[in-house]
Amino acid sequence: MAKLYFHYSTMNAGKSTLLLQAAHNYRERGMEVYLMTARHDDRAGNGRIGSRIGIGSEAVTYAPGEDLFAHLAARLEQGPLACIFIDEAQFLEPGQVWQLARVVDDLRVPVMCYGLRVDFQGLLFPGSATLLALADEMREVRTICHCGKKATMVVRQNEKGEVMTTGAQVQIGGNETYVSLCRKHWRATTGEA
Repeated sequence: MAKLYFHYSTMNAGKSTLLLQAAHNYRERGMEVYLMTARHDDRAGNGRIGSRIGIGSEAVTYAPGEDLFAHLAARLEQGPLACIFIDEAQFLEPGQVWQLARVVDDLRVPVMCYGLRVDFQGLLFPGSATLLALADEMREVRTICHCGKKATMVVRQNEKGEVMTTGAQVQIGGNETYVSLCRKHWRATTGEA
């Protein structure tokens, strides 16, 4: 039975690594998979999903406003897919999450989404909020704060290493920009009550 999955965490938890490992497992068993990632996140290269441990795979990109149901329905006309994998799912628009739910419900193909739950201000990304509402199954990918507790939040730093508390919700970056923290240390670092 096809389901919509949401695997979420903070930065540097290994979400892309898990996605690539799951896709590899399908392929190893002779099953066709389809990988997608956000067009504006090109840290691993344009149309590529990459992990910090050095593994990667080519992927089709998606952009805001794109009809993912139509895109995936057209792809399925070329042949069956065992699973669809979406990286950087926090960048999906709410309507696109609904389109992915239709892929699961109407086209009966599992969709596994991997992404951040909250931004550097502690707010849900719109795509993540919709995935939390619609996903059939959710799995937290755990990482740790410098204190050893589970990290659930992330701070953004400028080029001097100073913590930023304002700015655009989306700024592409990795270890040089973001640090994952537990809620207590996020509060202490950002000055939140």
